Amino acid sequence: MWPAVRSAVQQVASGPGTGGDPAGATTRLGPAERSAALDALAHSEVQVLVIGGGVVGAGVTLDAATRGLSVGLVEARDFASGTSSRSSKLIHGGLRYLEQLNVGLVREALSERSLLLQRLAPHLVQPVSFLFPFTHHGWERLYVGAGVTAYDSLGFSMGQARGLPGHRQLTRRSALKLAPALKRSALTGALVYWDAQVDDARYVTSLVRTAAGYGAHVASRTQVTGFLREGERVTGVRVTDLETGNELDIRAQQVVNATGVWTDEIQAMVGGRGTINVRASKGIHLVVPRDRIHSSTGIILRTATSVLFVIPWGRHWIIGTTDTDWALDKAHPAASRADIQYLLGQVNKILAVPLTGDDVEGVYAGLRPLLAGESESTSKLSREHTVAHPVPGLVMIAGGKYTTYRIMARDAVDAVAHGLDGKVAPSCTDRIPLAGADGFIALWNARYALARSSGLHVARIEHLLRRYGSLIGEVLDLIAADSSLGRPLTGADDYLRAEVVYAASHEGARHLDDVLARRLHVSIETWDRGLSTAEEAANLMAGPMKWKSRQVGRELENYRARVAAERASQEADTDQDADAIRLGAPDIVPVVHGDVVTA
Repeated sequence: MWPAVRSAVQQVASGPGTGGDPAGATTRLGPAERSAALDALAHSEVQVLVIGGGVVGAGVTLDAATRGLSVGLVEARDFASGTSSRSSKLIHGGLRYLEQLNVGLVREALSERSLLLQRLAPHLVQPVSFLFPFTHHGWERLYVGAGVTAYDSLGFSMGQARGLPGHRQLTRRSALKLAPALKRSALTGALVYWDAQVDDARYVTSLVRTAAGYGAHVASRTQVTGFLREGERVTGVRVTDLETGNELDIRAQQVVNATGVWTDEIQAMVGGRGTINVRASKGIHLVVPRDRIHSSTGIILRTATSVLFVIPWGRHWIIGTTDTDWALDKAHPAASRADIQYLLGQVNKILAVPLTGDDVEGVYAGLRPLLAGESESTSKLSREHTVAHPVPGLVMIAGGKYTTYRIMARDAVDAVAHGLDGKVAPSCTDRIPLAGADGFIALWNARYALARSSGLHVARIEHLLRRYGSLIGEVLDLIAADSSLGRPLTGADDYLRAEVVYAASHEGARHLDDVLARRLHVSIETWDRGLSTAEEAANLMAGPMKWKSRQVGRELENYRARVAAERASQEADTDQDADAIRLGAPDIVPVVHGDVVTA
């Protein structure tokens, strides 16, 4: 039966212009591909070298590669290990920015939302509805309704052709039918509108893989420790391969810094005068089981400082977020007891059956890189972005939001083009589907046939299609070669064993935490934070990573220490105490410190 599955997948996914396999290139990111990328970067100058493997850095890499430029991407940790895997996982225009009369930012974001839903990544970005409860009679319905009407109108004008209906006004009775979990006394009526959500970490992985397919040389766990200079001009970077300790110089005609909350550190390293100033704002999210909140729609609430979302996430809800200044460790921002109690207190204002700390399966914290301004409140800082050229040969990009990453990338590469000799083609990423996008709809329509042919339940096929799109055949190949990989993971049965192997062999995952926290989401979706899954997953990774038993032991020890430190930090009363506790579990591959290097 398997050849029929493979034939069907290949037939659908092999059309011209496929983001997953351009010009016969490969999007595979395994250990061998990483070594080849570093070797290529060490021995030939690239036109563009990107620092930072979050959504913006990955977007810059793809934008440059699809303009025909030679490109390299280096990331000190795992791809998307910072802000880009710790977001609210929403693709949205931002209703509150419309309220602030920032129509341009909302229009731009809604245009990008339409592209992501319909063309660039329909397998990773899906529509999601939200209920906005009214707490006053009369004026609030008119005021919010007018705002959401404008929001919908902008969305339709930006090409919202399908998938996202317009908003609906609801009576209290109708609202309670959609969301029985709400207190009757907590609302006078409601409004339902539509946005979109994304698997943020997987999206970044897809961006990186697509860029690699167009010729980019990409490597994680590769840290910039200094800049190469010829007089005032930046001519490249010195990096350390954190896996081996080897140092190498990468020559580049233009370097792009896309490191988000680490922007100021890179500026200091190059000796710039701080042309861009970034403040980090901490946002935390709670994950609770789906059965704890009885609702068929997401929920959005106003709070005193920001907005609160209750977001459907598979068999779970994500509740967030906070918005507080953060000046401590940027790699592992910690959630304190106060953060968790704040979110529980806010959501419990509207729930008939309140949540307690015992209902929380997972917690994660991320940092927004906000452009610093005059305001003392991070919630009032700009979500727009800026591009700067502090010294010749170096472009800095900072600010923005996940939804508009592609615009940020385009603007950064436009700035790069000014520093390159010869004509550079305009951006075309609005027409480049990501790896797994082309053919996804046809495969989705054929999911029952795929289930029958593969022997997997249709629910498993749907799960795989939503995560890998038309690259599903690569995962099914692993199962065909070893039927045991078709079994669910111990302690995390939403995922198949094959997905762990695939993460290491195809998706650039190098350590156990990379898989359990980002390629899969076991660390926030299970009560034990993935501890019961860790040993099986580490042993599955050992094959493609060629780990000995000693390394498997190190991976398990590190992961268990991380979980223990995070849990302990979430019992601390202050940010300072939570940060100190979380730092007690160092990374399995620690970063190093660097200086400016003159060629």
